[in-house]
Amino acid sequence: MAHLRVSDVVRRFGAVTALDGMDFEVEEGEFYCLLGPSSAGKTTTLRAIAGLEKLSRGRVEFAGRDVTTVPVQGRGMAMIFQTFALYPHLTVRQNFAYPLERERVDRAEIARRVGEVAELLRVGHTLDRKPATLSGGEQQRVAIGRALIRRPKLLLLDEPLTNLDAKLRHDTRAEFKRLHRELGMTMLYATPDQLEALTMGQRIGVMRAGRVVQIDTPRALYEAPLDTYVAALVGAPAMNLLPGRVTGGQGGLAVDFGVAGIDLGPGGRDLAAGTELVVGLRPHDIRLGRDSGRGRTVDAVVHLREPLGDVTVLDLRFGAVEAKMVVREEQGALIPEGSAIAVTIDPADLHLFHAETGVRLA
Repeated sequence: MAHLRVSDVVRRFGAVTALDGMDFEVEEGEFYCLLGPSSAGKTTTLRAIAGLEKLSRGRVEFAGRDVTTVPVQGRGMAMIFQTFALYPHLTVRQNFAYPLERERVDRAEIARRVGEVAELLRVGHTLDRKPATLSGGEQQRVAIGRALIRRPKLLLLDEPLTNLDAKLRHDTRAEFKRLHRELGMTMLYATPDQLEALTMGQRIGVMRAGRVVQIDTPRALYEAPLDTYVAALVGAPAMNLLPGRVTGGQGGLAVDFGVAGIDLGPGGRDLAAGTELVVGLRPHDIRLGRDSGRGRTVDAVVHLREPLGDVTVLDLRFGAVEAKMVVREEQGALIPEGSAIAVTIDPADLHLFHAETGVRLA
C-alpha cells in the first residue's frame, strides 16, 4: 500500500480551478518531487495534503487511512514553507521547542529533542540567537528542525530553497539528501527548478495546470519525455524542439535544417510520408565535427556563445532554425561568434512528437 495516495483531487477558488484531478502515490521512505512552473498547483497540492485546503473533490489517504477531513494536527505531517516563517522574537532554542510546548511535552523531553535536532542539523552554536542574526542557510536549517522536532511521518517541502543564493541552494540540496538518508523519512518536495528535482527526487511527478502529466525516475523523464511539455521542462539547457516532417518511403525524416533528411532507418517505418512532427534534440546530443559513421553532418553558424565555466553553450543557426548545443569549455573558447562549424546528429538521439498534440511518438 502506498504511504500517501492523492486521488482525483480538485480544488476550486471560485471560477479558478487550482487542482484539476491530481493523482499520484508516494511510497514509504521515498523522496518524491513535484516539478512544475508557477501556477501549476504545487503549493495548493501540499496544502491540500496537509489539511490547509478544503477539497472540492477527491481523497487524501496517508499511512493506510483516509485523512481527507482530518484536522491538520491529527495527520502526522509537517510542512516547510517557501518563507522560513520563524518567530523573530524567539531564540532558535525557543523556535525548536514551541511545537512541543503546544503539545504539552515534558520539559526534559523537549530539551533532549532540541539538542538532538540541533546536532543533526549542525546549528547547536545558534541556539541562543534570534533568527535575524542567522545566515540564510542557518535560518533554513532552523525551519527544517522545527518541522522535524515533532517527528512527523511525512515532511512536505514547498520550494524551500527559493530564497537562498546559488551556493546555499547547492549545499542545502545535499543537506536534504543527507537527512533523507539518515532519517528514512517520507519527503514530498515541490519545486519549479528541474535541477532540484533531478538531483534529489527518487521519482518526479511533472505538473501542468493542476494535474500530474508524467511520473517517472529522473533518468526516464530525461530520456523518454511523454510530450513536448515535459521535454522542455526537464534538462538544462532545454531540449531543442524543431519543426520537421517525414519524407520518402523509407522513413527518412526531414527537419527544417535546410539540408537533406536524416534517415531514421527501422525507427521510422511506422511513420507515413508527409507526417508533420516536432523533433526533439538534446543540446548535449549534438556533436562537434564531422562523423558520417554515426549520423548526419550538418553545417551551422554560431549565433551566440554562453561560457558557463566547464562547458560552453553555443546557439546555432541552421538556415531559419535555431538550436543550442553544449561543448567542453576548451572547445568553445576556440569557436568565435559568427563562425561556421560542422556538427553531427545521430538519428538515435532524436525524439519525435506529434506536431498538433505534442505527444511522443513510439
